[in-house]
Amino acid sequence: MTDGFELGLDTFGDVTLDGGGRPLPQAAVIRNVVEEAVLADEVGVDFIGLGEHHRPDFAISAPDVVGAAIAARTSRIHIGSAVTVLSSDDPVRVFQRFSTLDAVSGGRAEVILGRGSFIESFPLFGFSLEDYNLLFEEKLALFAALLDEGPVTWSGTTRSPLERQRVHPPTESGRLKTWVGVGGSPDSVVRAARHGLPLTMAIIGGEPMRFQPLVELYRRALEEHRKPAQPVAAHCPGYVADTDEQARDEMWPHYAAMHARIGRERGWPPLTRQQFDATAGPDGALFVGSPETVATKIVKVAKGLGLSRFDLKYSTGTLPHERLKACIELYGRKVAPMVREQLLA
Repeated sequence: MTDGFELGLDTFGDVTLDGGGRPLPQAAVIRNVVEEAVLADEVGVDFIGLGEHHRPDFAISAPDVVGAAIAARTSRIHIGSAVTVLSSDDPVRVFQRFSTLDAVSGGRAEVILGRGSFIESFPLFGFSLEDYNLLFEEKLALFAALLDEGPVTWSGTTRSPLERQRVHPPTESGRLKTWVGVGGSPDSVVRAARHGLPLTMAIIGGEPMRFQPLVELYRRALEEHRKPAQPVAAHCPGYVADTDEQARDEMWPHYAAMHARIGRERGWPPLTRQQFDATAGPDGALFVGSPETVATKIVKVAKGLGLSRFDLKYSTGTLPHERLKACIELYGRKVAPMVREQLLA
């Protein structure tokens, strides 16, 4: 785990506020995301993940296109999705888009496949929520077959069959780095292991260490299915500032507004500042604080879960672009070196 431990950043292209407190146009937000990724590359972050959504509060609906813009202006950072909603897309086209991103980036593309935590893409692209599980099960199986980059024969109920079809362009390395993103479902963990794919856990609530049984289940399932060991990553929301107090005070109003907006859709109770501070504490799912505080928490979770990568979801609702850049600067220049030093100690 400690050798080559990676630190990444994730964003959904959350629609942020301008200097006058007004929401920015989504087009401006996308341009800002590219600038943020360029900064992440400059300060040594290993990965930038772009979440796919189809709603007014998140600007990124085409992670591969935004990723291509990032690739043109960076040299070392890996670029991927966080996540691609495979259930409402076509596996062949997803593979083609990300193998193309791999080509233009010089082999730096990754894709994280998932079912997503929102459902807007299903009616948008003509899929029924009644087929929620079947769509992902079949499409992930097809995508796993495509990763071998040879002739593919496949049949199912969710798209037309393939008979010894080759998909272009292939990657230069012969394998597109592909993860499966999961929440807290044991079935999802076992599915990822069955296909021998790396696992990314979205830890957005509760105590991160409660995911340890899922990691153990995943590793047992890999062995049972006679698959080689695979890396495990975690995606967690957070924010870095000079002090703990500053980080919490700056993040709180934007996080609370986002929680309230989504909560109205899902029937969540209002969030209190006390609850937020508890979730940002040593055992909570929010990685909020000074570089020292955030680094210590990352190390604890990385060791406890046996992680190979930690991705901080640094965008938080309407938190402005300039503050996001300050967070990225601290994460790359201070948090990352501290984490690596502590893991190697």
